[in-house]
Amino acid sequence: RGEPPPRRGRSRQGLRAAGREAGRAKMAAGARRYFCTAGRGLEPFLAREVRARLGATEVDCVSGKVFFSAEAELGELRKLKSGERLFLLVKKHTPLAVSGSKGKMLHEIKSLVIEEPKYWLDVISIWRNLHKHEGKKDDVSQENPLPLKRKSEESNIATKRQKTEQVRETLSEECHVQAGEMCVVPERKNDEDCRTESKASLEDPSESSGEKPIENEQFSFSFRVSCRCSGAIAKILTSQEIGRAIGIALMKQFGWQAELRDPDLEIFVHLNDIHSVVGIPLFRLPLANREYIKTAGLRSTIAWAMASLAEISAGAFVLDPMCGLGTILLEAAREWPEACYWGADISDSQLEGADVNIRTAGLMDKIELLKASVKALPLPSESFDAVISDIPFGKKFKITKDIQLFPDILQEMDRVLRVGGTIVLLLSQDLHKRMDGITECAENDSPNAITGGTSETTTAKALNVDGNSSSSVNVAEESCLRSRQTCFGSLVPCGVHGVSLGKTDAFIYKYRKISTAGNR
Repeated sequence: RGEPPPRRGRSRQGLRAAGREAGRAKMAAGARRYFCTAGRGLEPFLAREVRARLGATEVDCVSGKVFFSAEAELGELRKLKSGERLFLLVKKHTPLAVSGSKGKMLHEIKSLVIEEPKYWLDVISIWRNLHKHEGKKDDVSQENPLPLKRKSEESNIATKRQKTEQVRETLSEECHVQAGEMCVVPERKNDEDCRTESKASLEDPSESSGEKPIENEQFSFSFRVSCRCSGAIAKILTSQEIGRAIGIALMKQFGWQAELRDPDLEIFVHLNDIHSVVGIPLFRLPLANREYIKTAGLRSTIAWAMASLAEISAGAFVLDPMCGLGTILLEAAREWPEACYWGADISDSQLEGADVNIRTAGLMDKIELLKASVKALPLPSESFDAVISDIPFGKKFKITKDIQLFPDILQEMDRVLRVGGTIVLLLSQDLHKRMDGITECAENDSPNAITGGTSETTTAKALNVDGNSSSSVNVAEESCLRSRQTCFGSLVPCGVHGVSLGKTDAFIYKYRKISTAGNR
């Protein structure tokens, strides 16, 4: 009657072996497998970006991460704007089976991480080849060559606090990737990562075991393990226990030396209910840390995502009527430099900060600033092709009485926008609810709906992949837009995107102007 089915354990091993063979085939062909973390809600933006910018294939989105294959060099990979941290993928497997035995689970985790030493060495070789033109390891992030030591990272306390807050928001974005997950994060001691580091003071593997480490001077590294566990496994094991076990296993297997402060190599491990992932960070600092932004305002990844929706073309005029520190304008001008940018704000201190950021980025000839109220902009009607803005009602989106002014603000933005132009706004949850009352339709109420103007083709054009960009609307989209008009008649919604700001959620709204105000 045929052979009996294979045992469950063998089936899992067979799948792992097949995955490793597929990985080797990709590496041999020149394509490398990566994954990049993203704030919640930005995964679709990142997936489209890697396809458009890198020509990535086999793109796979999960909550908080995007996996992809690409042949791009390090310089191209560094240009990604909607991701947080970029990793060379070592292993990706299904979730580990949870049992009541800590010892059994730790053994399974160690087996997962260190099985097939040659595959590890292949990946390490790729990692070294990626950096061979980058100089020494201290120059891995040449665009932002900051040492790891915290004391020398910032030159003043104010900037330090901003950076800490920004990192903490990044953690919240990356850790709260799925309802019900519990990310093991130290409250204060390790703000920068949900991690535990394997220490050099671990017992000498050569004394505690008869195993001898692999002798290979070419791959002799100092390392640390950054581990994050969430979901069911976090109820059994802590990140510290997992990180320590993996650290000892790697020391036994390869003879590497553990180093906390300035390791040659960092091993990132993330175990949750979705998958088990092992990777090597390609850069010391997150991609979201922009060296051209001196004073941080809105998260740079959110600002870039908003600008990417505005369909900015060469020669276009773009306005941020509540520009604050100018983050949206900076991200847009860096990515689409052939447009003209204007920023307005009522606050002198915000304009001063924006001016400093613009000078730091060397974009004085691209961005103009003026002091003005968004309720009465001293600008001609229908003079801009795109309006992009973060509506900053209250600190961290706390509701205030000013929220009642939002319809007037939207109407003023509509006035200065040309027919065919786009408005992209970041709204709080309260404004999101109010917008449902302003808009005649509710079909886009889903927080992660992505409709109208955000196709991969449009994104590729926006990123100038083929050297051209376009803001044209096809006939099907135009018909769809006309069926969903706001109370102003001239603006129609093109999509709503729910995103995370770390401590709170927000919504990116996109509108298109299809006629002059008052003419339906």
